[in-house]
Amino acid sequence: MRVAHDVATRTLPEYASPFSRHDFTLAQLFACLVAREMMKLSYRKAEALLNDTDWCARLGMAKVPDASTLCRAFETIVGLTQANRMLDLIIGVMKTRGFTGDTLALDSTMFDTHPRSRHYERRCRRHASDDKNTIRQRRSDTAKRLPKLAVGIDTRTHLIASAVAKTGLGSDAPDFVPLLVDGDRRLLVTHVLADAGYDSGRNHYLARDRLGVRSWIKAKVGRPARPRWPATDPYRRSMQRELAGTQQGRRYGQRAQVETVMSMLKRNLGDAPRARTRHAREMALLLKVLVHNLMIVRRRRGSQQSLSDTVFPETRKRYPTGSVATLRMFGACSICAPGFERLHDTGWKPADRHGR
Repeated sequence: MRVAHDVATRTLPEYASPFSRHDFTLAQLFACLVAREMMKLSYRKAEALLNDTDWCARLGMAKVPDASTLCRAFETIVGLTQANRMLDLIIGVMKTRGFTGDTLALDSTMFDTHPRSRHYERRCRRHASDDKNTIRQRRSDTAKRLPKLAVGIDTRTHLIASAVAKTGLGSDAPDFVPLLVDGDRRLLVTHVLADAGYDSGRNHYLARDRLGVRSWIKAKVGRPARPRWPATDPYRRSMQRELAGTQQGRRYGQRAQVETVMSMLKRNLGDAPRARTRHAREMALLLKVLVHNLMIVRRRRGSQQSLSDTVFPETRKRYPTGSVATLRMFGACSICAPGFERLHDTGWKPADRHGR
């Protein structure tokens, strides 16, 4: 919660409106939302958990926000603009500290609409109607409502550098451009790795000729061609030749790191957002991305002897130091503290490929 509060303090306004009650700051509410997401709780269960602990008091909150306040804060705080600001700060800090790499891996995954098993859904569809056409139509309608998350990750740290949240099925190729542009702006990418879902001659052209990034994409989209018939596009033809056979020990073999990140998201934060509307589900996926990055930043710390340092040295008086267990609970991160402080003082912004 401490790491989330410190990040939100530097990216969010203090209050949503000058006419609000000013009981809680947006940074304090965002820290509570992060704790709720990590614990996989509903708003009412999160309120009960905060009432049973002193976490809110340690963040300077006079009382615990209720479930309605947390729900309204989610709609106000979590959005594409605020998520991009937080991603800029987190990735910028880790890059300044020398943790990040220069390789971006892309992939997408589908999330469930409800926290229930696929077997239960199939049984419900089977017993709802005996008509095969009705069962097929219900399965198609369910797939159209599934939330989808496409991410670009740093293969060295598993940090998510870019994300696109939407609803429904479809090709992954249109998401290649926003994922690569945002990831390159934050990481200064030299190589981008993607599976056959992003295969397109236009994507190769954008990456190599426009951005100067070496693209590695499996060329398997389209009608199956004969073994000796190469692709017509020169970039795709080059991919057929260079990515043939096993990629173990090669650069493209690092694309498996993005599969690890997808597993981390679903195992640690759940495979189904708790929201019910389309827009709310997409914002919930963005919140999962932010929480995932904050969890990685929290783990990037020194030995146990340095756990008494807070994230920001200038806020030590506000956060009393305690036992090692308490500091672990609130995410003391002494390694990334100098980076956060330096970026805040100098007004950091992402540099271009030439360091300007």
